[in-house]
Amino acid sequence: WSYGEVKKPETINYRTLKPERDGLFCAKIFGPIRDYECLCGKYKKMRFKGVKCEKCGVEVANSKVRRSRMGHIELVTPVAHI
Repeated sequence: WSYGEVKKPETINYRTLKPERDGLFCAKIFGPIRDYECLCGKYKKMRFKGVKCEKCGVEVANSKVRRSRMGHIELVTPVAHI
């Protein structure tokens, strides 16, 4: 169910205004920011749908996938979810 591990507490880089890699808004984990466009801009348009960019690691898809994808956080000690 998880698309990747969130390793950093950062959200968005204040200089580039792009999500931090492995952070809480990571495009590699949760999906692209813009519809059918990878983060680095190598793949654009719908014809590349489903392609995973070799450079940035983002899958080219509709940006609405960010609403349903989840990441996980590795904890030092186990925690029961009730």
